[in-house]
Amino acid sequence: MAFEIRNIPGKNFQLLNDFFMNGSADMNLVEQSEKLSLPFVDVNMQDWYFDGIRLGYSDWHYKKPVDLKWNYQIKAELVTLQANLKGSVFIGSQTNRPQAAFGSYQHNLYYANGDDINEGFLRSAHLHSSMFFIQFTKDTFLRLTQGGNEALERFGENIMNGRRCALSNNNLPVDAAMLNIINDIINCRYKDGLKQMYLLSKSIEFLVVQAEACNAAFLPSYKYVKTKHDLECLKYAREYILNNIESPPALTALAKIVGINEYKLKRGFKEVFGNTVFGYLSDARLELAKNDLLRGDKTSTEIASGFGYSSLQHFSNAFKKKFGFSPNKLLKKKHNLEI
Repeated sequence: MAFEIRNIPGKNFQLLNDFFMNGSADMNLVEQSEKLSLPFVDVNMQDWYFDGIRLGYSDWHYKKPVDLKWNYQIKAELVTLQANLKGSVFIGSQTNRPQAAFGSYQHNLYYANGDDINEGFLRSAHLHSSMFFIQFTKDTFLRLTQGGNEALERFGENIMNGRRCALSNNNLPVDAAMLNIINDIINCRYKDGLKQMYLLSKSIEFLVVQAEACNAAFLPSYKYVKTKHDLECLKYAREYILNNIESPPALTALAKIVGINEYKLKRGFKEVFGNTVFGYLSDARLELAKNDLLRGDKTSTEIASGFGYSSLQHFSNAFKKKFGFSPNKLLKKKHNLEI
């Protein structure tokens, strides 16, 4: 078997293994979703396959702390874009001490040349983990990224020479734009051929955003962030905001929590992440609000109140400023797609 997670049955793995072995040569979109309720975890898995591309999202809610052992033996040349959202991924075995591969809200792009045999485990953080993948066959990836930026050119050269590699030497932070792309994919309401076109466009968009983030990481020129400690404090601040999005602390309290002074928090956060703390929080809240609207289990008024907006009009104005359309227009679009 190419891939398995011990004690997790799932029909999803059958298609996944076929993709590993055969590269999903089928041009037509194949979708699959599965919800499992086991004694130790509830998990929701979604996968989309078409024309040499696989997209996958999984969300894990643990009932008790547990490490889920996984292993895979890939006999195919694959390029994997991984965005780890919550929880941590470790690689290792009984003979090799596990090493952290991905922490919360980290992403990278890497190439496996067909000879890799890996094993490790998923470790829950606060009893919740989630992750998102886009996987490409070698030929598909090289075709889609031809003429890309410097980071993609370096990466593509390693692929053509059969060298295992990652786009960035260090994992990069998942930003609001990436969360938006992931949410758009998960909540896509198109059908059949239109949905396949949409998923392809979003896969390319994620590659573009990721490649630009990698290029920027190679050339950091910070004015306010002077040390590695400063940078780690700011990354922690960003993660803390995302984990406490419904009741975030004030700037003064956040500065104390992450161990940095308030001035450096304000200036450094904008310098590193391209947005103020409040702006970043607002963007992240609106992404979640958009998801709540698409799910349809809350009204606009309930969503606005839940995310701390003073009025429905205030929420509507902020939503329109970010996405270019109002919450009501989004709901009308959703309704038309479902008819």
